[in-house]
Amino acid sequence: MKKFLVVFFVVALTISLCACTPQTSGSGPSTAPEGTQNNSLIRVGFAQCKADESDWRKANTKSVQDALSRENGFDLILADSNNDAAKQVSDVQGFIDQEVDYIIIAAVNEDGWDTVLGNAQKAGIPVILMDRTINASEDLYTCWLGGGFYDEGVKATDWMAKRFANGKQANIVHLQGQLGASAQVGRTQALEDAIGANSNWKLLAQQTGEWSTDTAKEIMASWIQQYGAEINCVYAENDNMADGAIQALEEAGMTAGGDEGVAIISFDANRAYLQMTLEGKINCNVECNPLLGPGVAAIIKKIESGGQPNKKESVEETAFYYDTITQEIIDARPY
Repeated sequence: MKKFLVVFFVVALTISLCACTPQTSGSGPSTAPEGTQNNSLIRVGFAQCKADESDWRKANTKSVQDALSRENGFDLILADSNNDAAKQVSDVQGFIDQEVDYIIIAAVNEDGWDTVLGNAQKAGIPVILMDRTINASEDLYTCWLGGGFYDEGVKATDWMAKRFANGKQANIVHLQGQLGASAQVGRTQALEDAIGANSNWKLLAQQTGEWSTDTAKEIMASWIQQYGAEINCVYAENDNMADGAIQALEEAGMTAGGDEGVAIISFDANRAYLQMTLEGKINCNVECNPLLGPGVAAIIKKIESGGQPNKKESVEETAFYYDTITQEIIDARPY
């Protein structure tokens, strides 16, 4: 009888505890699996513009995932907006509703952030902008970490000024990134400023290739049909689009890069494309460092310890040229 009463009591207690335990429900872009949330971990919502849009972005996403791992004390929730600005704002609001500890944003577009960032501020959630900048009051976010897109463009146009010195005509086709992204805005502005300052530079065509190799190849092929050998410079705002342009040129029987071919300007400086720079197919490749995860982790740790990060945390970047790069430089690159 005593054994029966003990069993009955255990079963009843178990049912009672289960009835009192709240169940988690999915809200927002992503939630941790039920039962896995660890209150000792720092919960971070990461609103990525498009996790796999380019080789650069893939390296950037992995860098954040590695730095903000559970082993390092973080519970990272990744929301991929797939370059949909409205979805990204909704994702950020979802993080606010989930009451995460921090929010990281690599913005699809510069505009449209005031309301949701105001909501994050009211909720007391620090917001870290990564890579891309936004048009919003600096009071609405904690800090920004990344490179200088306009300065990257200036590095490229400085090389172009040497290539097209002494009045040599530059006939430029321009493959832009995703329109409205701060990387596109900065690199485009640098080129347009340089064209305005050099009377021997002519912009033949300008169109977004959306950071895509295939899209850029199609656009470049149409420009070759329209302008042919008149084209002597391609300004592509990332490595993938430069690759697409090179493929189109070579399929049309034209030479890309080198001393006499169509000058190819690229950005990002991923290892595979630095190899193309060494081969001479890309003339100038300006670095944009994707490995921002450790910097983001350091910012969060600083805030956690009561510190205040700088409003702008810049990373060092350089440029690589076809006539000076070496295999040793490429082999030493982490991405």
